[in-house]
Amino acid sequence: MADTPSDRAATRWSTVFGGCALRRHQLLLSLVGVGCVVLGILVAVLVPESDGPAWVMAVAGCLATGVLLLARVGLALLRPGRGTAS
Repeated sequence: MADTPSDRAATRWSTVFGGCALRRHQLLLSLVGVGCVVLGILVAVLVPESDGPAWVMAVAGCLATGVLLLARVGLALLRPGRGTAS
């Protein structure tokens, strides 16, 4: 009997997690990434530094999340043939 892609577990998992949501929702993910960066900048400017390590972690977390989302969307767009929304 022939081995089809649906018979292999690795192929099924790669299909499930193959980045379809990234291709479909690039604009939404880009807006969320920009929003996270803006939120990190606003927290850094508006919240007093007297809150200690929690303030630094909040700013670093917001900025890192935004940059990672934007980088992921950018890399998907640069990949040949896989970054276009269809």
